[in-house]
Amino acid sequence: MFQKILIANRGEIALRVIRACRELGIRTVAIYSTADANALHVRFADEAVCIGPPQATQSYLNQPAVLSAAEVTGADAVHPGYGFLAENAQFASAVRAMGLAFIGPSVEHLRMFGDKLSAKAAAKKAGIPMLEGSGGAIQTLDEALTAAERAGYPVMLKAAAGGGGKGMRVVNDPEQLARVFEVAQAESQAAFGSRDVFLERYLARPRHVEVQVAGDAHGGGIHVGTRDCSLQRRHQKIIEEAPAPFLSDRLRHDIQEAGASLVRSVGYQTVATVEFLVENDEFFFLEVNPRIQVEHPVTEEVTGVDLIQLQIRLAAGEPLPFAQEEIRQTGHAIEVRVNAEDPDRFLPSPGLVTGYHEPGGPGVRVDSAIHEHAMVQPYYDSLAAKLIVKAGTREQAIRRMLWAIDEFIVEGIRTTLPVQKELLQTEEFENATMWTRFIDQWVADRQ
Repeated sequence: MFQKILIANRGEIALRVIRACRELGIRTVAIYSTADANALHVRFADEAVCIGPPQATQSYLNQPAVLSAAEVTGADAVHPGYGFLAENAQFASAVRAMGLAFIGPSVEHLRMFGDKLSAKAAAKKAGIPMLEGSGGAIQTLDEALTAAERAGYPVMLKAAAGGGGKGMRVVNDPEQLARVFEVAQAESQAAFGSRDVFLERYLARPRHVEVQVAGDAHGGGIHVGTRDCSLQRRHQKIIEEAPAPFLSDRLRHDIQEAGASLVRSVGYQTVATVEFLVENDEFFFLEVNPRIQVEHPVTEEVTGVDLIQLQIRLAAGEPLPFAQEEIRQTGHAIEVRVNAEDPDRFLPSPGLVTGYHEPGGPGVRVDSAIHEHAMVQPYYDSLAAKLIVKAGTREQAIRRMLWAIDEFIVEGIRTTLPVQKELLQTEEFENATMWTRFIDQWVADRQ
């Protein structure tokens, strides 16, 4: 097992890793920018190293500075959290070249799943259902038109190297495709350094269902249940839950097994999330996130599995500590992302937190990076905290979340909590008939 882990991240995920390391008896090193000098992850780590000024490109994304911090502190492993360098194959390669462990997948798997086309190829080889489409990169408009006719309009045109909802556009007919095809290639080149685009069938009202998976260095691969992350704003999740509600037993089984089979088929080591689009009784592969997810706590709450500790143990070469049949799920969990944003316009709302009170009581968990007098920085992601509740049933979990939101006081900045409380009370959420673009329509209908 590792003796000291450098955490190449900040905020609530850095604190979450620190806590997992404490339980494993592992010392931790925090890195921080000058803007984060007083942050909680700096205070609670065993050691801390300043790596640069506030701008992420000069600090948290500054690979030489991060690697130097690992070297001077004698760390023997690096945990990237999520975001920043978590899916950067070059960084993972550099970490391992220094003789350190990267607490994440292999460089090969980072590259495989970092490109949507190679990820789809791996999923197809594993026998996972795919949306009809081009099946690979398309270089000419004629190829695009042929593929779109085969898939059936509307289609989604995507950048192969894209992610987070970027580089995507819906195309409704051949005339529109002719107008936007070269523009999409140029945008992909500018944003991702690659002109490769592909297209696939567009689903009208899909749900976003994902499977938490894990693999070890000994060929083992399991799933740790499903999550539903359909409530998204501009492709960014804001409410998640586990297990994914209202799936038939057959559909749930097939989705979970698809995720686990992909892990086993490629020899994947450590944790990941396999994401699917679900419409009616069909499911289709979307992508793989080869890292820990923001929404991992809901899976932890319903299974009792500490996914961060599992991630660390698997990176250290240990075998999976349980068999598939030993994973048990009980109750229902919901997570609300407490983003420092204007709830009306979803724009960042950084600033000084002048008042702060976390909700409590049975079944309530808060993973937070803020406190009274904390400064929410304008330089980074707007996620300030995560509110997680667990109850015996989904209905009880919704009620628990509603009063927990009422108890959550954050003053001095604006947060998304008011709009999330409204969303939790919509008929679509209560009946689990929401879909990935529901919030965009809901917001438009209110204006």
